[in-house]
Amino acid sequence: MDNAADLRVLLASHYPLLFVETEEEPRFLATLREATRQLDIPVWVWSASTGLAKEGYEPQYQTVDPRRALGFVADTTAPGAFVFADANPMLDDPVVVRRIKEIAQSPQAGRTLILTATRPTVPDSLAGIAHRWKLRPPGPDELLHLVRRTVRDLADRGFPVTLSTADMRAAADALRGITLAEAERLLQRRILENGAFGPDDVPALRAGKAEILNTDGILELVEAHAGTLDEVGGLDGLKTWLRIRRLAMQSGNPAIEPPRGILLTGVPGCGKSLVAKTLAQTWGLPLVLLDPSRLYGKYVGESESRLEAALATLEAMAPLVLWIDEIEKGFATGDLDGGVARRLLGTFLRWLQEHAGEVFIVATANDVSALPPELLRKGRFDEVFFVDLPGPDARRDILEVHLAKRGVDPATLDLDRIVGDTNGYSGAELETAVVGALYRAAATDQPVTTERLLEEVHGTVPLSRARPEAVTAMRSWASARAVPA
Repeated sequence: MDNAADLRVLLASHYPLLFVETEEEPRFLATLREATRQLDIPVWVWSASTGLAKEGYEPQYQTVDPRRALGFVADTTAPGAFVFADANPMLDDPVVVRRIKEIAQSPQAGRTLILTATRPTVPDSLAGIAHRWKLRPPGPDELLHLVRRTVRDLADRGFPVTLSTADMRAAADALRGITLAEAERLLQRRILENGAFGPDDVPALRAGKAEILNTDGILELVEAHAGTLDEVGGLDGLKTWLRIRRLAMQSGNPAIEPPRGILLTGVPGCGKSLVAKTLAQTWGLPLVLLDPSRLYGKYVGESESRLEAALATLEAMAPLVLWIDEIEKGFATGDLDGGVARRLLGTFLRWLQEHAGEVFIVATANDVSALPPELLRKGRFDEVFFVDLPGPDARRDILEVHLAKRGVDPATLDLDRIVGDTNGYSGAELETAVVGALYRAAATDQPVTTERLLEEVHGTVPLSRARPEAVTAMRSWASARAVPA
């Protein structure tokens, strides 16, 4: 149900008192007019500067004083939607609060009192009779209309604009979650900065939207990764699982619910973070990083408020891939933090279960034993995958990817020998060896050879040999609790 239809139902149901949360007063009033048009109810608007006026008419005499304005509403017998804009300051007056309560407790058919504010404060005495309502962000049709109008206006002023209908829809989708005014300013800024606007500017709109929505630095929009998921060596089971989910999502079958996400645990350096980066690129979605360690604040309740704000921002920014790096940093519960981690976990679990936005989560954990069992049970994530050390075929794929990416033809090296000598090496350790061999070769102005690469390999002590007990413990945990990636 859209904003206007929702408001129409509330007015038709004779709700006597609404507290409306909105940062877009003009848009709310336009929505209210649309809602009241079919109900044939007039709209009255009060402001501290002009007083109470029926739309299209002069303000009533001496109604700048909210007490007098409310007295006029109380004496009115005709239907009407009476809007008091920026109402928080007048609620400091106990007489005003009492008059509002009397009006709400003496309902008349078709009369609704509406108090608006950016963040409405509902007095305790009104809590039982007030209905809270929030103006939702503009929908796809509103944003598409805005994009078309803005692009047309700027094109008329001589700015080169090359957007197809599909591009305009992509631009509108990139602006989901912010106000119409913010969206228009972001569009205009991008066009004025570039002197033009085309489909390549859509990612910049997403980045600009992320800056607007994320004011506390908890979320970070990650730049698109150069590679795709198909270029990640190994992890065939995980890649097949993700490919099937993506095809199912694109099938348009209404019976298929969008996947919620995955938890990746396993040996450090084996590609868990790389999966998140390349998945977003493969699916054509923005990648947003949530670092749980940034949630914690020094004041009581601050951490919980930060998480709630971050989750609301994610809903507004959707569709996206959410990467939660080392999730155990934020949601490993204990007894030394006054219960903050447990409250954060409760909020996050509730959101995992109920969120309706198109947010696909890729959470990574190096120490999965630190995570509470509530987070690991079925239904929280679609699947828990264990990323083990790469086998021979995966090591070959990883070496080929890193060599080719750095301009070295894998065919010039004895990969069979290198693969045989790198048993127990992680993907990150293999990449480090390739980079080290490049340094050695550049220092002597010689090409990369098998011997140089093996020198780097043999000079590295992999984690599997440095901490074999830790790797064994991870594999033991995963054997009955996770799916091999």
